[in-house]
Amino acid sequence: MAEMLPADSHVHSEWSWDAAVGDMAATCARAVELGLPAVAFTEHLDHIVWTADRDTLQESPHLASFADAEGRVTAPPFDAAGYLAAIERCRLSFPGVRVLSGLEIGEPHLHTEAVARVLSAGRFDRVLGSMHALPVAGRYYEPPGMVEHWGRTEAFRRYLTEIPTVVAGSDVFSVFAHIDYPVRFWPATEPFDPRTFEAEFRHALRAIARGDRTLEVNTSVPLHPEIVSWWREEGGRSVSFGSDAHSPEVLARGFREAAHMVEAHGFRPAREPHEVWRL
Repeated sequence: MAEMLPADSHVHSEWSWDAAVGDMAATCARAVELGLPAVAFTEHLDHIVWTADRDTLQESPHLASFADAEGRVTAPPFDAAGYLAAIERCRLSFPGVRVLSGLEIGEPHLHTEAVARVLSAGRFDRVLGSMHALPVAGRYYEPPGMVEHWGRTEAFRRYLTEIPTVVAGSDVFSVFAHIDYPVRFWPATEPFDPRTFEAEFRHALRAIARGDRTLEVNTSVPLHPEIVSWWREEGGRSVSFGSDAHSPEVLARGFREAAHMVEAHGFRPAREPHEVWRL
């Protein structure tokens, strides 16, 4: 088994518009405390305007501050210069942990020119691609709105079916993040069984593998081991680990269990501990 925790390659700080209590310096201090070899601050870069439901806005006043009267949420512009300067400060202040710069680009295939402008601002060590929302009747909705329009099963199928389009439409990201994102909104009273969506999962995983990308093992909700098994069978050769932390205290949550699970499927740490794990 791995002797140390993997690098956390999906972390948010105050430079992510939705991280109300994010703190880059405190997260680095937490990484040192945990003995993490590296942490990648993959801040949100979002360009779509999506519609949030009333319950979501009531539960998250910070998110509501970016919404208009109809619930349409618009992320503010990303301050690349300020962010990159903060990365350099943390590298100087925390020499015991490797601090990587990065982005989590939502729907990277839809706003390629805007994404390219941000990426040209400097070096980003770890770039994730993700999908949070799908269009429904002219508006974008995250899983709660998708479920309201299509039902839970159909919404999940449509989400997975769209992933190959994201991969084919953008080559700026090396890691596909949280392939099981809708599971976060799955009812706690009904255990999620990925085998219900095996064909769609395999289709998405095959596209990610053929696009020579890495699959993220996101521990916000533990990734089902079956999906890692399918990843390998469909040609996947590398994985990264991400807590998706939006505050310091949840950095690297569930990493020991995730590392053991991934090792059981044949993936091993790289020579450099900040790199992705490979077969």
